[in-house]
Amino acid sequence: MKITLLDIPGYERVAKAQDDATGLLAFIAVHDRTLGPALGGMRLWNYESEDAALTDVLRLSRGMTFKSSVARTGLGGGKSVLVASADQKSPELFEAMGRFVDTFEGKYITAEDVNVGVADLLSVRKSTKYVTGLPREQGGSGNPSPSTARGCYVGMKAAALEAFGDASLEGKLVALQGVGSVGYTLGRHIVDEGGKLVVADISQENVGRAVNELGATAVEPDAIYDVDCDIYAPCALGATVNDDTIPRLKCKAIAGAANNQLLDENVHAEALRQRGILYAPDYVINAGGIINVSLELEEGGYNEAAAIVKIDNIHEALLSVFETARVKGITTHEAAQQVAEANLASAGATA
Repeated sequence: MKITLLDIPGYERVAKAQDDATGLLAFIAVHDRTLGPALGGMRLWNYESEDAALTDVLRLSRGMTFKSSVARTGLGGGKSVLVASADQKSPELFEAMGRFVDTFEGKYITAEDVNVGVADLLSVRKSTKYVTGLPREQGGSGNPSPSTARGCYVGMKAAALEAFGDASLEGKLVALQGVGSVGYTLGRHIVDEGGKLVVADISQENVGRAVNELGATAVEPDAIYDVDCDIYAPCALGATVNDDTIPRLKCKAIAGAANNQLLDENVHAEALRQRGILYAPDYVINAGGIINVSLELEEGGYNEAAAIVKIDNIHEALLSVFETARVKGITTHEAAQQVAEANLASAGATA
């Protein structure tokens, strides 16, 4: 395996790995460990180029720093990506990825993310101990997707309270972009409370399940931005809130589980504010998964009841962000950033 260190300003350690024997091409980025070891998921995606993969891992790892800071997990920010398609997955590929993770010597701890499941992590675990999200029977917390969905659900209720004056989702129409493991579970929460769904996904299997089991109405992927709805919930890949889509949105709030939802954080957060669209900062509302797996690292091991309590605090965290933004006349993104940076500065000062 060939490992190349990359000098990226503002990041503690970024590396690229290539392994001809298994076909591995991957990147790991550790952004900041002021608050603790960098924990973040492992994503597998068929990126169009190495530059695209590097850009994604940098954005994602930085987002994890702020997510963990706001959620007070005691962890830093990191992320890993594998450049491959889902049909290229193999135990050997993930065992090689485990060897790559192990070279970080605990500075980076991995977990699930897009296209990487518990079975894949078990292969990673053969080569490194720095893995979370393993099956419950092995002392882990299992698949973090339900926790991410739960946090997003309580966060959506906070957004509804701020935008509509009522936290109830009953009768609300949610445009749900992406109905994979997290999006589907979030959709189930919404429907169980009496909400309605319009969904879009590049997977027809996912769309069919949402239509048949959740009573959702389906639209083509690009049409989701034009749906006249109460809440837009991006739960697929990032950067869907941008110059092209913001003028098309017909919602009062954005509250979804995707990472890096704003293509340009400052520009597009302000554009949403100008349009009167409430934005629930992604790294606050989607912190349920990282909160859940972080409890695996606490003394005594994973405790589901304690995890649920911490995940449900996302509701109050978002209400505080919304109030700060309202009082100071700033974007919700800037308000969340101020909280995250204050926590990092406080920890750095006492280190």
